[in-house]
Amino acid sequence: MKIRVERDGLADAVAWVARSLPSRPPVPVLGGILLDAGGDSDGADGLTISGFDYEVSATVGVPATVADGGRTLVSGRLLADITRSLPAQPVEISVDGARVSIACGSAKFSLPTMPVEDYPQLPAMPPHAGELAGEVFGLAVSQVAVAAGKDDTLPMLTGVRVEIDGEKLTMVATDRFRLAMREFSWQPDENLASAGELAVLVPARTLAEAAKALGTAGSTVELALAAGDGLIGLSGSGRRTTSRLLDTEFPRYRQLLPNEQTSNAIIDVPPLVEAIKRVSLVAERGTQVRLEFGEGGLRLSAGGDDEGSAEEELAVNYSGEPVTIAFNPTFLHEGLGALHADRAELSFTTPSRPALIKPVDDNGEVVPGYLHLLMPVRLPG
Repeated sequence: MKIRVERDGLADAVAWVARSLPSRPPVPVLGGILLDAGGDSDGADGLTISGFDYEVSATVGVPATVADGGRTLVSGRLLADITRSLPAQPVEISVDGARVSIACGSAKFSLPTMPVEDYPQLPAMPPHAGELAGEVFGLAVSQVAVAAGKDDTLPMLTGVRVEIDGEKLTMVATDRFRLAMREFSWQPDENLASAGELAVLVPARTLAEAAKALGTAGSTVELALAAGDGLIGLSGSGRRTTSRLLDTEFPRYRQLLPNEQTSNAIIDVPPLVEAIKRVSLVAERGTQVRLEFGEGGLRLSAGGDDEGSAEEELAVNYSGEPVTIAFNPTFLHEGLGALHADRAELSFTTPSRPALIKPVDDNGEVVPGYLHLLMPVRLPG
């Protein structure tokens, strides 16, 4: 193999594929990146860069001048580090026996190759299921994935539940302490639109990485799905990724959503976020920030006599009986950030029941389609 490729396109593609690789591959070849010169994803002359660990695959085509075609497998993490650090000049890659050479300007690298014959066959994309706007997809995933769990011992909480009901697509994630749900319209395939309701559980980390790359303004994301085979595919902007679905039962989340709220406050998000940051500085290990709502507005406080205390007051538009409710400051901060709005409605019933955060428009009206649920922290005493 002997090719010439632009540095920026190569580095960007390798970095994206490398992010899907396992940090501790069970066998070395699964930590490798496959370089296939001679045909990109559209069959044109170029370089195809791929990674696959039996769970997630990532493939991207890069324009390249191919002198000699071929395939080679090299360490993904090392290749990513090298391509990221190369000078802004064309890159020449060649394979000689069991070594691959990378030359860019005056920089030269020689890496050992891995046995290509031991590398698993890349999965084919599942059947086409529909399309959605890249910007909508990217925003929706970022709003929902923040609430997904990080504990792999509870796999049902590490995913994003994707519900398809005709032209309505719903994404939900929860880690038991918070829940995020986003509903939006999309364009389902004709066969899927008439198939009734369908729900799958997608690993949140994989979905978030795909959204960062595919969820750009003006782009279109194609969703491919083989629920029976436990496989989902996403493609767009010359990139495609597949992932195994999580084979576990998602919690029955709708019963967590409050049917009514007796109190609500309309709050400006930026000053509230800054106040939370300041007040939570004295919260021991981020335990809790207390919010006291009343006719005088909102009073935030944290800490106590032993570890120091802090408080701050903000003006809010509040309706309901005076109440004090407490939250994990990190969860509250991330929930407000996920709104992507300058104003928010915080509604609740009692200090021990879930609270809802929703985005509010310039007219003071709640923007439909998104909600973020937070479980309060028990107040002392």
